[in-house]
Amino acid sequence: MELWYWYEAISHMNEDWRYSEERMELRQKVYSLLLGRFGSKLDENGEPIHSMQSISECAHDWVSQGNVNTNGIVKYYEAYYA
Repeated sequence: MELWYWYEAISHMNEDWRYSEERMELRQKVYSLLLGRFGSKLDENGEPIHSMQSISECAHDWVSQGNVNTNGIVKYYEAYYA
């Protein structure tokens, strides 16, 4: 892709409140919490029960909805992503 495309994408991220430093720190906390809680669960065949995609999407959605902390994230994941 063209260099200008990447510049525009990065510029947009810097302007979007969902990608502020504070929001990225929250996203990391949410991701770590979900990964610790659900990332290591395996089924009887040794396959992961919960996908990395569902954990990542949940963390993104949680932050993008304006949540300011991790309170309720486990129940939210169980309700909509598990």
